[in-house]
Amino acid sequence: MAKLRGFGSYLPARVVDNAEIGPMCGADPAWIKSQTGIEQRRWAAPEELVADLGVKAARDCLANCGALATEVGLVLVSSGSAERRFPGPAAPIAAALGLAGKPAIDLPIASAGSLVGLVLAAELVGRYGNVLVIGAEVMSRVVGLNPAYKDTAILFGDGAGACLVSAEAGFAEIRDSIICSDGDFAQILRLEVDAPLFMDGRSVIMQVSRKLPRTIQELLDRNGRKATGIEVFLLHQANLNLITKVAQVLGAEDARFFRNLGKYGNTSSASLLIAAAEWWKGAGKLSGPVVLGAFGAGLNWGAMLVEP
Repeated sequence: MAKLRGFGSYLPARVVDNAEIGPMCGADPAWIKSQTGIEQRRWAAPEELVADLGVKAARDCLANCGALATEVGLVLVSSGSAERRFPGPAAPIAAALGLAGKPAIDLPIASAGSLVGLVLAAELVGRYGNVLVIGAEVMSRVVGLNPAYKDTAILFGDGAGACLVSAEAGFAEIRDSIICSDGDFAQILRLEVDAPLFMDGRSVIMQVSRKLPRTIQELLDRNGRKATGIEVFLLHQANLNLITKVAQVLGAEDARFFRNLGKYGNTSSASLLIAAAEWWKGAGKLSGPVVLGAFGAGLNWGAMLVEP
């Protein structure tokens, strides 16, 4: 059985609050907070690459787990904002960690990629022993910082998160998971080669508010669990209103849904792991089941159930 051994994260030093980004996008700072729940986000320094953020999150994760990089048998990296088409950040991250020769695979699945990585890791630990899953994004360079892209630009920030999945040691077991795709809606969230990130926010919210709770409920039902009995829901930190909507549909207490997007915004594939790292550091011993969930470009979405 695959286990979660621990998490790590890295957030760039530069803090960009609503008062700074609002004038760039023609948006009132108070409106940004009321519509999204976001007060600030982090931006990478000009010299920081996606891989640089991923390396720092990975090192934080390994240190938190008391693990050595040499224990890692496979690296899975999700990013939708890498600086080039190929190679992606996975191989450079692995090399920086001293893992040259170990398999390092890119998962270019924006927002949902770290959840997909965890699901794949759970299936592959039997062969590779320890799988390092990383989500790293520099979204500030792929959004349009102008009024034409106001509704998108205000949402996103930069950062990286990581999780070590093990075949042996860990604080929680991965019990079950579901991942799904629906390419009929691929166009509503996309990043073209020569254009800023495009997101039809209304359509994304409509699809996610239907699909993600349904999948979480399916996962709970087939494992004999109820939403009211989940210790914490760790979701992709996309939008405060959307997280609240998922809680309402599931009939679960709103306070059980961890949130940190007010500080970091939507960090795409990194957000789930950054949220998990913050929760894990502050939670102490796990006393009940946890649900991780994410959704993103593709459309791709899914959920995972873990228990102590």
